[in-house]
Amino acid sequence: MQLALPFPDIDPVLFSVEIGPLTLALRWYALAYIGGILIGWWIIRRAVARSALWHRETPMVAEEVDELLTWIIVGIILGGRLGFVFFYQPAYYLENPLDILKVWEGGMAFHGGLLGVGLALLLFSRRFGVSLVGAADLLAIATPPGLLLGRIANFVNAELWGRPTDMPWGVIFPGLRAQSCPGVDGLCARHPSQLYEAGLEGLLLGGLLLVIAFGRGGLKVPGQMTGLFLAGYGIGRFIVEYFRQADPQFITLDNPMGFVLQWGWSGITMGQLLSLPMVALGLAILAAAHLLARRSKSA
Repeated sequence: MQLALPFPDIDPVLFSVEIGPLTLALRWYALAYIGGILIGWWIIRRAVARSALWHRETPMVAEEVDELLTWIIVGIILGGRLGFVFFYQPAYYLENPLDILKVWEGGMAFHGGLLGVGLALLLFSRRFGVSLVGAADLLAIATPPGLLLGRIANFVNAELWGRPTDMPWGVIFPGLRAQSCPGVDGLCARHPSQLYEAGLEGLLLGGLLLVIAFGRGGLKVPGQMTGLFLAGYGIGRFIVEYFRQADPQFITLDNPMGFVLQWGWSGITMGQLLSLPMVALGLAILAAAHLLARRSKSA
């Protein structure tokens, strides 16, 4: 029998309270969102409080950071949900449009959330006269903790698991879908790809951004942290997709414009397809940021 790790006995619900006919429950996934947002808010507050970190002046004051928090929450929820609807299950929600509102049943997409946050940031910067680039750099260093906690919550929920593996750290996830592994006799172990993402997108990328921002003067080059985050996340997500079970919407190399129900290692997954523009945009922003910084010094 191959070596594998049993899935830990963790209840996705932290606690629940019954109030009459209603049951109110706090799930680890919701707590991850709350914790990620609060940690990000704390990081931004620390950054704007230290004027020495910036080239000229901080892009916003503490009161504006508190206001920004509300805008970002709305952008995350609306963008993440609509991104999941349009990127991953458009046919289903076209037939069941009311289910779009059932956020409590799950279904959020990071790339959609990123677009939602980007739009919220654009509107916020225009509304309050805040530097868009500076605010984007702040969000770049504040986002990885949320990614770390969110992916750990995905693991607790036994969702978004990886492809079958015979590695000794493979995890035997519960459920019929997780155990539906063609060619595997007995229990099927899978890559804990949620934890891979937590390590790459949360710990590694987040730690790198914080070191550069707070210890290497990264915020003195406007746009640098934004470019590093976009490129870093895109690269990390592209790599993890080789270990993560592909989403049902799968694009094959011989049919790049068509969506088909196919699982496998060939072709490009939806996660990889959405990450490629992030890498390109991040590198372009990074190059432009350093070019403008050099011109500013020579002027």
